Amino acid sequence: MQSGTIETGGGRHVAAARAEGLHFRHYDLVMAAFVAILLLSNVLGAGKVATVRLPLLGDWPFGAGILFFPLSYVIGDVLTEVYGYARARRVIWVGTAAVLFMALMSWIVVALPPAPGWTNQAAYEAVFGQVPRIVFASICAFWAGEFVNAYVMARMKVWTGGRHLWSRTIGSTVVGQGVDSLIFYPLAFYGAPGWTGHLVVVVLFTQWALKTGWEVLLTPFTYWIVGTLKRVEGVDIFDEGTNFTPFRARV
Repeated sequence: MQSGTIETGGGRHVAAARAEGLHFRHYDLVMAAFVAILLLSNVLGAGKVATVRLPLLGDWPFGAGILFFPLSYVIGDVLTEVYGYARARRVIWVGTAAVLFMALMSWIVVALPPAPGWTNQAAYEAVFGQVPRIVFASICAFWAGEFVNAYVMARMKVWTGGRHLWSRTIGSTVVGQGVDSLIFYPLAFYGAPGWTGHLVVVVLFTQWALKTGWEVLLTPFTYWIVGTLKRVEGVDIFDEGTNFTPFRARV
């Protein structure tokens, strides 16, 4: 149950109002977009290293997933800003459950013995086979990073009185993506063949900087979607008195 202040479309504040009985027109669509981007980024982007040619630097390799995964943080910011921490928390748990199921399904399907005459098993394993250590690191990093992102976003909204949206979206991403990267790269790669401690640190900070940079570039889009949803939904939830524990999914 969300306890907090709700600002109606007309700007009227209702102290200590509850958002439980409110009907939101687009909350389920935003949740679906969040989960879809999360799953597709893990399936299509995580396993490929691409290259971009930069002036003076030449070819620069990067993980292809970085092109789209940061969109999940943008949508996470939208969820917290428009619908409040409690509903963002529910979406994070739905996303975590979806990633866990995807990992389980991938493991089972890859492990099934191929039928006689089917010659694509090696390619299938290369695309969908997942290293358990990396899967574990990814889930832990996503869960912690998203909750930190939502918490910082909600707290900063109260501190700023709902002003300066850019400071909340960028500030929460700096902290949330920092936590994500600090958990994922050491857990996934420290001590792995070919990964020195120095390389882990370099990749960690490079990916953190790139993801944060994406958030900055997408700020105009974030402003547009937040403004549109607030007008359509007619509410603006401030998390005053909210229970910020991550260990619940009930609104």
